[in-house]
Amino acid sequence: MNDSAVLLIDCPDRKGLVARVAGLLYEHGANILHADQHQDHEMGLFFMRVEWALNGHRSGGIAAQGAAGSAGAEPFDLERFQAAFAPLAAELNMRWKLTTSARRPRVALFCSQYLHCMADLLHRWRSGELHCEIPLIVSNHREVENLAGFYGVRFEHTPVTAATRAEAEARQLDLLAREGIELVVLARYMQILSPGFVARYPAAIINVHHSFLPAFTGARPYHAAHARGVKLIGATSHYVTEILDDGPIIEQDVARISHRDQVEDLIARGRDLERLVLSRAVRWHLDRRILCYGNKTVVFD
Repeated sequence: MNDSAVLLIDCPDRKGLVARVAGLLYEHGANILHADQHQDHEMGLFFMRVEWALNGHRSGGIAAQGAAGSAGAEPFDLERFQAAFAPLAAELNMRWKLTTSARRPRVALFCSQYLHCMADLLHRWRSGELHCEIPLIVSNHREVENLAGFYGVRFEHTPVTAATRAEAEARQLDLLAREGIELVVLARYMQILSPGFVARYPAAIINVHHSFLPAFTGARPYHAAHARGVKLIGATSHYVTEILDDGPIIEQDVARISHRDQVEDLIARGRDLERLVLSRAVRWHLDRRILCYGNKTVVFD
């Protein structure tokens, strides 16, 4: 993977925002790889994602894509750009985050007894599709222990009952802090996180729900969908908030079913959807392609 920088911006919309950002990058000689923006006209908000090369640019202007590494190329001075961008961001009332691809976020995976999403994420991580470190797997059951061992990931068993929920969460939070975890992925973790837990990781807990939200919330959506006689089932990945199954939606997908399908058929077909929407959400988060606002997301191409 080429070393690159990613700048995420959201701010009140106004004329000239793209020109101001692009102009500053031009002045610092950035070789822009990707740029995308979005406006929410009803709320008067502007969103932008810009990615540029760090290991090959030409001083004096934006180099043509593909020029990185050619004669005369030199490393991009990220600290110098950041110092120049900060006053511009303050002037335009921007919320912004600047990161690099060289930095691999530390991710913890949580699950209960269903392992299909966990196995899929671990395979994608090991094959290099997910650009992160996974130092920790947490479960309230032991079914995933052998899988964690196969991939060489530390496994922690944290049983949860109504009486021990607070104690279990305190231990989980301690584990996350000790491992420096930045993103928590609930890969079919069938426990409700407390508001205190969620508050520790704002917009940094991704869940997969086995229905097309906002339809069929709760623990048995396939049974509810079958009872209702729906013709489409779906799966949803979303950020976790204090309200169950109500966080900002990142990705959704559906599959067509018929009256011939039983609950077991819905569950089997739904698991494929769950794998897809969760892995996409995790990858987009790791690639810094998501901005949250209100209870919605902007997912940049």
